[in-house]
Amino acid sequence: MKITSLETFLVPPRWLFLKIETDEGLIGWGEPVIEGRAETVSAAVKELADYLIGEDPLQIEKHWQRLYRGGFYRGGPILMSALAGIDQAL
Repeated sequence: MKITSLETFLVPPRWLFLKIETDEGLIGWGEPVIEGRAETVSAAVKELADYLIGEDPLQIEKHWQRLYRGGFYRGGPILMSALAGIDQAL
């Protein structure tokens, strides 16, 4: 099974939802949002998606560690919210 897409949905006035789909038709949902910064978090999710496309969605801990530790900058509310939404959806 492989991750095929990550799609964010901005719902006014302040919500953001994330849908992750697999090649076997499984779908996961998460909520990667900081109130007032939904579009910024959405952009972060899209940047992190490059790593996740084609990966096994069942390797949740591996993905979390890679996304958190693999970049030069770690933590912060935007990145951690994006990561939390991905974690929920997986």
